[in-house]
Amino acid sequence: MFTGIIENLGKITDLKHDLGNLHITVQSTISTELKIDQSVAHNGVCLTVVALADGLHTVTAIEETLNKTSLGSLKTGDVVNLERCMQMNARLDGHIVQGHVDQTATCTLVEDMDGSWMYTFDYDPSVGNVTVEKGSICVNGISLTVVNSTAHGFSVAIIPYTHEHTNLHSVKAGDTVNLEFDIIGKYVARLMQR
Repeated sequence: MFTGIIENLGKITDLKHDLGNLHITVQSTISTELKIDQSVAHNGVCLTVVALADGLHTVTAIEETLNKTSLGSLKTGDVVNLERCMQMNARLDGHIVQGHVDQTATCTLVEDMDGSWMYTFDYDPSVGNVTVEKGSICVNGISLTVVNSTAHGFSVAIIPYTHEHTNLHSVKAGDTVNLEFDIIGKYVARLMQR
């Protein structure tokens, strides 16, 4: 369980394909604090730490994860958003995030709003996920508030702190991001379908 408040940025140092799996090695300042078998969200994808080295940690994404997220397009040198699982005695600053990506989206527009940024994303609505204005959405693991909502997309407004301390500053039109829709909204949508 996560909050969507990004703790650190990590740099991809190595990618190794092994059958249908991808072993991802990341360098970050929190890598030395991690333990084998610990859950860490990478761009919003919950992955298990399988190896540790000096300032590095390695996680494995299986084929199912690669098919449903943008992790398969990572390159050495890319920067990912990192968040360790939340502690039960801490404040829930973002919203309830499971680290289970529902689908990807494409960034269609980035607007500089003179002190903030507006990002617009389109996604495939046939999967059944929805957003609502002022609702929560998780983009690359970042807990954000929906500003505009359509049947196939949404916009979010980004404050300077989020722009500087996450990898959103490198997202541009045409890029693919991971989405996790609000868990409460998903359950309500499922109940309404019955």
